[in-house]
Amino acid sequence: MTSIAPTLQSFFTDRLVRQRQASPRTVAVYRDTLRLLLGFVQRRTGTAPEKLDWSDLDSDVISAFLNHLEDERGNSARTRNVRLTAIRSLFSYAALQHPEHALLIQRVMDIPPKRYDKRSVTFLTGVEVDALLAAPDTRRWEGRRDKVMLALAVKTGLRVSELTGLDHGDITLGEGAAVRCEGKGRKHRAVPLDRGVQELLRAWLDERSGKGGAPLFCTQTGRRLTRDAVAQRLSVHVRTAAQVCPTLLDKRVHPHVLRHSCAMSLLQAGVDTTVIALWLGHAGVRSTDAYVHADMTIKEQALARTAPTAARPGRYQPTDKVLAFLDRL
Repeated sequence: MTSIAPTLQSFFTDRLVRQRQASPRTVAVYRDTLRLLLGFVQRRTGTAPEKLDWSDLDSDVISAFLNHLEDERGNSARTRNVRLTAIRSLFSYAALQHPEHALLIQRVMDIPPKRYDKRSVTFLTGVEVDALLAAPDTRRWEGRRDKVMLALAVKTGLRVSELTGLDHGDITLGEGAAVRCEGKGRKHRAVPLDRGVQELLRAWLDERSGKGGAPLFCTQTGRRLTRDAVAQRLSVHVRTAAQVCPTLLDKRVHPHVLRHSCAMSLLQAGVDTTVIALWLGHAGVRSTDAYVHADMTIKEQALARTAPTAARPGRYQPTDKVLAFLDRL
């Protein structure tokens, strides 16, 4: 057994689970990253994962793996950087366990993340949201479920993982109506519900008649919906909605777009960015800057405020007598 095997195991069991108490999703991302890395190295060198040593994972190999993600797997630069973060976390832990490989580990840690162009966020207009919410066939059980799910997503801005993780007991209706969820970093928050979403949820909860711990959105067999299932259902309804709202054809609509749409509706309603950050469960207010950049109405209002004085009503305009007096000075 080489030194990499016990360190890999303790990285997950000791560092991630016991010390950092990482969420199952974080552990899964790190696991998938290292599984891809070990498979890449085996195809490249012919060395089985159980026989690898740290010398087989130098900076050249890691750089080749990152290029493989982009060139052959078609991953974006953002995904590449996420994989690099997982690898650097492993090597940071290994530096304490294997000081004899300090130079090799330091060279891997020095691999920089790749810069990429940040695109403007995609969001749905009010007309597009209405068309999307009208798309599910409410005569069918799946249609009623999807309508409630999409309405809740677009009105509360929940992440898809937060949405699929909801149970019946997370919904409070009536006075103080809200949905409670656990977001990133195990942060709990409550998001208020408007009257329209309350009515949909009340009807859905009556139909489901489930206990507090039962999943709010599930399959007909009672299994909790997955992220991929939500994305697939959304794409189906977007195609239906595009028949009456063609502008949807020009947008790549995925579950996170519903979260963006919620944020944009709050911003356009004049809600302060601090409140929006709390509403969405952002780590800081800076995360809402993307929505300010994407909102053309705010920029148009700023442009109107910088227009010449003559174009702005209600401002003082000197009379002809005053102008003539000033000319004589």
